[in-house]
Amino acid sequence: MIRVLIADDQGMVRTGFTVFLSSQPDIVVVGEAADGREAIERAAELAPDVVLMDVRMPVMDGLEATRRLCSPGSRSKVLILTTFDLDDYVYEALRAGASGFLLKDASAAQLAEAVRVVAAGDALISPGVTRRLIHEFARLGPRPAPSAVRLSQLTERESEVLTLVAQALSNQEIARKLVLAEQTVKTHVGRVLMKLGLRDRAQAIVYAYETGLVRPGE
Repeated sequence: MIRVLIADDQGMVRTGFTVFLSSQPDIVVVGEAADGREAIERAAELAPDVVLMDVRMPVMDGLEATRRLCSPGSRSKVLILTTFDLDDYVYEALRAGASGFLLKDASAAQLAEAVRVVAAGDALISPGVTRRLIHEFARLGPRPAPSAVRLSQLTERESEVLTLVAQALSNQEIARKLVLAEQTVKTHVGRVLMKLGLRDRAQAIVYAYETGLVRPGE
């Protein structure tokens, strides 16, 4: 069972998500939180696999709560929920450790699938969100980058795979592009994450751009 914590300052939203997700055979909602601080406290108490996190909440916003929840050693994954355009905070949310984004007007089926994808360790980053991320990198210009030394640990194929991950291609799309089996691509992605010490594909995208492996416009 996938254990879920719902963090949103609107009670009706929490109730709606809880009712639907609780009806899924492989998902259980273990708790709710009305602000970021409560989300952190409840996560520590309940150890959810996935936290559905609203961004704009009182007391502590979702970005700061995500940053604290995704600190080293944490097992919980964060899926950002929003009704707002993502341009303003997609970059910071990914850097904070979010594993994906979902608009609140997504269908019930999309919500359940998003929870499953993130719980499995994959990132829910659509091509549209990635385009916004690239735009943000271009707008911000050069920023202090993480050390690129670890990139030298990657094989040529792994670097190639990381580049394509940073372009928001799925394992299936990467497999077609490189003429590889999808399972082989999955293995390469896993090795890349392990060698670079990254949580998931979301962090891999940020790392690829910040180290200059991929540049906006490429």
